[in-house]
Amino acid sequence: MYIPRQQRTIDKPAVVEGFGYWSGRDVRVEFRPAPPDTGVVFVRHDLPKPVRIPATIASRVESPRRTTLRAGSACVEMVEHIMAALSGLRIDNCEVWVNAGEMPGCDGSSLPYVEALTKADVVTQNALRTALVVREVTRLGDIDSWIEARPSAGPGMSVKFRIDYGSGNAIGRQTLTLPITPDSFRRELAPSRTFMLKSEADWLIAQGLGGRTSVKDLLIFDGDGPIDNELRYRDECVRHKALDLVGDLALAGCDLVGHFVAHRSGHRLNAELVRVLLVEGDMVTAHRRSA
Repeated sequence: MYIPRQQRTIDKPAVVEGFGYWSGRDVRVEFRPAPPDTGVVFVRHDLPKPVRIPATIASRVESPRRTTLRAGSACVEMVEHIMAALSGLRIDNCEVWVNAGEMPGCDGSSLPYVEALTKADVVTQNALRTALVVREVTRLGDIDSWIEARPSAGPGMSVKFRIDYGSGNAIGRQTLTLPITPDSFRRELAPSRTFMLKSEADWLIAQGLGGRTSVKDLLIFDGDGPIDNELRYRDECVRHKALDLVGDLALAGCDLVGHFVAHRSGHRLNAELVRVLLVEGDMVTAHRRSA
């Protein structure tokens, strides 16, 4: 049986700086403590009047290859690595102040965010966290790409992700199964980096995107493996897809208790599962404040 846990925030601000992969613009991200029941909220303070963008599925708009949130005409893009870090560390309440629309790509992983947030220290709060408990199987997608939520044998969340780039290339087929805890997220997922094929990278550059990004900033694969870079894990690609999944599922705005299985899924399908679960799932609400 799921027992609601106490909500958590950080005890002081934490900062990460870098540039956006798509825009090339410099950006500063400042994580700030927030009161109970705030959730995660991005704040665009570079605009004439600061705009608050809740990190929930209701704010999500469709964008290729990334997760984007919008409030009115203001948006924040590439938030999945930040959301994965906050969710993986179980930081429930946080204001994320940013001075640009695209979040920094850093090294292509969640590790810079995890390191900054860990230095800030995580503290418990006098409130309980709401959870959504998966009671039955829910599946979306088709034979080529799908995602499924299943009841969990344990009290938390676990994921299983499969990617399949076919035979005859350096990525191939990879599968990862992992229970998601702050410790497992730090060790097994946070350092895994964004990846793409060289043909995909060449196309993006031809469209005028990613001009400031190099092969040192993420994993670019040719036929022999990553170009001028080394893998941190033998199966780093599937680990990064699992990291993205954790970040996308965090848009539920509550703990998820279930086992999530994905086959070649992406941001759109991940988000659609969250929408369905919020309608059909069993929400366990913490009615009382903790002592």
